[in-house]
Amino acid sequence: MAYHNTFFVLALMAIASFVAYATDPTQLQDFCVGVTDPNQALFVNGMFCKNPMEATPEDFFFKGLDIPRKPNNLGVNVTLVSAMQVPGLNTLGISLARIDFAPYGLNPPHTHPRATEVLTVMEGTLYVGFVTSNLANNGGNKLFTKVLNKGDVFVFPQGLVHFQFNVGNTPAVAIAGLSSQNPGVVTIANAVFGAQPPISVDVLAKAFQLDANVVKLLQSKFGMSS
Repeated sequence: MAYHNTFFVLALMAIASFVAYATDPTQLQDFCVGVTDPNQALFVNGMFCKNPMEATPEDFFFKGLDIPRKPNNLGVNVTLVSAMQVPGLNTLGISLARIDFAPYGLNPPHTHPRATEVLTVMEGTLYVGFVTSNLANNGGNKLFTKVLNKGDVFVFPQGLVHFQFNVGNTPAVAIAGLSSQNPGVVTIANAVFGAQPPISVDVLAKAFQLDANVVKLLQSKFGMSS
């Protein structure tokens, strides 16, 4: 009897282990379309691995993150250090970014579909925040904000809309750690009003309760910058 009980427990453990290893890995890109003919296309979830015996220190190295970058028209510049810049990050599930802000510069509302972000302010003062997904009780969204000074840290949970705004009249710098080798970014305004081909004016006008001409104006602005 004891033998049968032991066998039953071991069998359950084996099944549980199989199920654990059979689950899908977290995706490292927006999608990966399956093909039946391997000669038609080939793309892996991540990057192909170099022979470990051929790896070099340069595969794990990035130089120049101390250099300020010129901000864009919104007053921000994001320098990402991911597996594309440091191949040694492949499969390690982490990346890094330097964010340079001009005075009153804005990193506009955006999401990282594959990563949680931990932000540390190195210089300046930032007003930051994120918005929850639709709440179960009323379908609303709660905003969490904080004013960060040098040395302060703030967390943006994976997939949630968030932003950073330099509220000072001097440049600001932040460093962000991200929990994916390819976190991805969806800038809300660009995605909605700058998609190519464009989203239907009727759809956007109804969704945002705007006049169709306003939607067309927004599409013309973001469409040119996409």
